[in-house]
Amino acid sequence: MRVQFRIGIGQLLKVREFNMKQDDNSENEEVQSLGWDAITAECERVYPDQKNPKHYGTLIKWALGGKDPLDGISIYDGGDYWHFVTFGMSELYEKESEDAQYSGYGMEFTFKLKKEAYEDEEGELCNICNILQTIARITFMKDELFLAYEYLYTGQTKGIDSKQESNITGFITIPDNELRTIETPNGTVEFVSFIGATNAELLAIQHGEISVEELYDQLGSDVTDYHRVSVK
Repeated sequence: MRVQFRIGIGQLLKVREFNMKQDDNSENEEVQSLGWDAITAECERVYPDQKNPKHYGTLIKWALGGKDPLDGISIYDGGDYWHFVTFGMSELYEKESEDAQYSGYGMEFTFKLKKEAYEDEEGELCNICNILQTIARITFMKDELFLAYEYLYTGQTKGIDSKQESNITGFITIPDNELRTIETPNGTVEFVSFIGATNAELLAIQHGEISVEELYDQLGSDVTDYHRVSVK
């Protein structure tokens, strides 16, 4: 399945910009969070020295009428990049779905952003958090799954960066190269990594000129670089 949707991500981000706050996960300590803990344990396997990463929590949870479906997003320091990991596509707390095999939608999203001398680094990190919330909202509202080796074509020409100046306008997806599929008390969770792609690259995929796998091989990296040259 190849996923497409035509939506101006950059415009939506401005609307959602203040719906998240940086926190320390303390609100999750009062409830049983076996799914959440399983994701954290896998992240700490990759980043054993980062027990308290940057974390942005949703102000009003989706279950309580909020507009953002992800309960939170953690950001780990990968050295040359920031590694974003979502919490909310899977069942973080009690098991609610009837599907015993998968936890929630059976996945969490990840994204790696190359570190740069951003004028407003905090704003750029929040921008990515809001993009991930936007994508998750599509799944929650339309049951559209974003699986590995698919592409997400937005139809927009402005960049996904906070200033909308880059030529990165959409995404391809792959299995996360570092976070492994995990078995939680609520079922299986896979980590689907989003990689930024240019409009020309996405159109080439759409027209059958290149596959997602072939584009990924040409990129040679799962880290999104706003300043890279398009390979198509």
